[in-house]
Amino acid sequence: MNSSNPAEQLPSGPQPSGTKRPWYRPLYSPEHGAYVVLLVAFLTGAAAAQQWTGSTGWAMLCAFLGFQAEHPLILQIRQRKTLKPRFLFWGGVYAGAASAIALYLYLQTPVVAWLYGSAILVLVADAIAVFYRQQKSILNEWITFAAVCLSAPLAYAATVGTLSPTVMGLWLVNALFFGGSIFTVKLRKLKTLSGMLGIAYHIAALLITIGLYQWQIIPLAGVAAIAISLIKFCGVLWQRAWYCQTPIRNVATIETTTAFLFLTIVSLSLLPAHLSSSGATTP
Repeated sequence: MNSSNPAEQLPSGPQPSGTKRPWYRPLYSPEHGAYVVLLVAFLTGAAAAQQWTGSTGWAMLCAFLGFQAEHPLILQIRQRKTLKPRFLFWGGVYAGAASAIALYLYLQTPVVAWLYGSAILVLVADAIAVFYRQQKSILNEWITFAAVCLSAPLAYAATVGTLSPTVMGLWLVNALFFGGSIFTVKLRKLKTLSGMLGIAYHIAALLITIGLYQWQIIPLAGVAAIAISLIKFCGVLWQRAWYCQTPIRNVATIETTTAFLFLTIVSLSLLPAHLSSSGATTP
């Protein structure tokens, strides 16, 4: 998920910035939108677990470091004609730290291996897409968002020691919700892109979440959360001329606000039973 314009980071990917800095200077991913996705997805998983333990904190750090490790790897692939010590060093630092924490969590909860394997497969697929300059495709960006959303089941598994259909359904709801941002932002970047593709995606996402609710996998709040994404997209279509002209900070505000609205709705639906008497429902 990469963009040629560093200002438009929602939901675009890492930029080859800072390549002339000393190798020992820290290297951070500029994907501000992806930080929001990572945090919100993780917190929904923690809400499903209904508690926060030491392992939950380690899982959050593992997810963050794993996300950071991708950035220097992608930059090195994009500049593959020469090796960049800064990219290699910080990629190794982040990957090494993430791997150490991942091993610790695995020894406590072996089921997380499935999540690690899925994340590694997506990382390899993203690296191949970058190599062949296909990283901007909708499919590749959606798959990458879905991988970031694996932080939800990671939070849950690290906390309670298992996975469940509900938390995997929650992962899918996160992926569908944040995947909708791809179509929203591409309306701004690709002025000729038809809004019908985005409408079709959001309707399909809504139908999928309704099915998950009917099968009692996710609470009704999951359907409401996807409906928010559909309403946002329709609003952007309605004001597309403004949306394409407005400063990027306004786009970031829209995406961040709807993301935390999503978090609020989903988290309230996952409150523990002793709090749900105030009006929230448990899964």
